Amino acid sequence: MVTAMLFAGGIGARMKYSDMPKQFLEVGGKPIIIHTMEHFARHPKVDAIVVACKADWIGYLNELIAAFNVPKVKTVVPGGASGFDSIHNGVMATAEFSKDPEDIILICDGVRPMLSEELITNCIKDTKKYKTAVPVTPSIDSLLYSEDGETCGKSYQRSTMYITQAPQGYTMEKILWAHEEAYKRGITNPVSSSELFIELGEKVHLFLGERFNIKVTTTEDLTTLRSQFYYENYKQFAKEELKYGL
Repeated sequence: MVTAMLFAGGIGARMKYSDMPKQFLEVGGKPIIIHTMEHFARHPKVDAIVVACKADWIGYLNELIAAFNVPKVKTVVPGGASGFDSIHNGVMATAEFSKDPEDIILICDGVRPMLSEELITNCIKDTKKYKTAVPVTPSIDSLLYSEDGETCGKSYQRSTMYITQAPQGYTMEKILWAHEEAYKRGITNPVSSSELFIELGEKVHLFLGERFNIKVTTTEDLTTLRSQFYYENYKQFAKEELKYGL
């Protein structure tokens, strides 16, 4: 069994101009989180979807799921005080019905509306093989280290640096162990599931992600997303014009 677990418990503090959580902002006629969910709902190898949502927005999300007729949604649970708490709630909800230790959970931000079917397929395939699968893209920028944001005395070799993406795939056995160990060891807020495994002294398997698979965090990301949607719509319109000789 393969379950997509989306976490959308945040308020989008870096999306400064809107009071609405970023996952509910509309692009191309649909809220961002619905775009993200639909990628998993359409994928033939994904069996179920679980969402950890900001508690006071659960009713609204359920209305959207019904309005856009998103299939495979098993449950929507309250998010937590942090991203890790939201993921934990989603993992525990998934464990209620995903009982086989070899079952796969795909953990993904609710604000990745441009991920592809191929990326999901590769994540499932590599998780089956390696028990963990984290999509990454090689860094194309030079990286400097600074503690104060004003001075720098250290740089990193670009060829060894990678940017993590989602979905991140884990077997249920691995992710449940990691969450149990996190609470035992007092690890309360890792940035991502892959960083949790690293903090626990584990290695994770990496595979090549996609640069278009952006996480919508800032207003600049939203502009990029909308531009891409408009471009895709323009391409389709242009094809129709050529087809009919307009």
